[in-house]
Amino acid sequence: MTIIEPEETIRTTTAFAGKLVTVRRDEVRLPAGQTTTREIVVHAETVAVLPVLPDGRLVLVRQYRKAAERILLEMPAGGIDGDETPEEAVRREMIEETGYRVGTVDHLCSFFTSPGFTTEYMHLYRASGLQPGEPTEETDQIEVVLLTPGEAWQRVESGEIADAKSILALGYARK
Repeated sequence: MTIIEPEETIRTTTAFAGKLVTVRRDEVRLPAGQTTTREIVVHAETVAVLPVLPDGRLVLVRQYRKAAERILLEMPAGGIDGDETPEEAVRREMIEETGYRVGTVDHLCSFFTSPGFTTEYMHLYRASGLQPGEPTEETDQIEVVLLTPGEAWQRVESGEIADAKSILALGYARK
């Protein structure tokens, strides 16, 4: 087995500091001695939700995603605010994006969204015992969409669901 050694950070500078992300530039020494630069997008921890209704349908959200320059159908997701726990963030995000109040929250897994360039670490939960209500989100245009897991997989195949967190969540829905 190959031994993989960590890179030593020599210097870190901030290339950009925004509201949502910071971009840092790390000068690193590689195990063989040479140096190179790594650009890292620093992002807070996040949550994603696989919301399951009593009849088995899933609650998804359709919204425009500027980075993708298109409308995507996704699992509800968002940031963890302040000292909120991931479970509290799930409950808040569900109300904001879908209006549904959550009864039971079960942790499915946690993962780095794209560790080649970002620190973002996401916690995926299944939410059940859902009670409908009105969404409270004020800054995003969001459409709530209810689909069976089979219908959702068809949307993956058609490309309408194209983000990793939603595809991973649908894998859990098939279990």
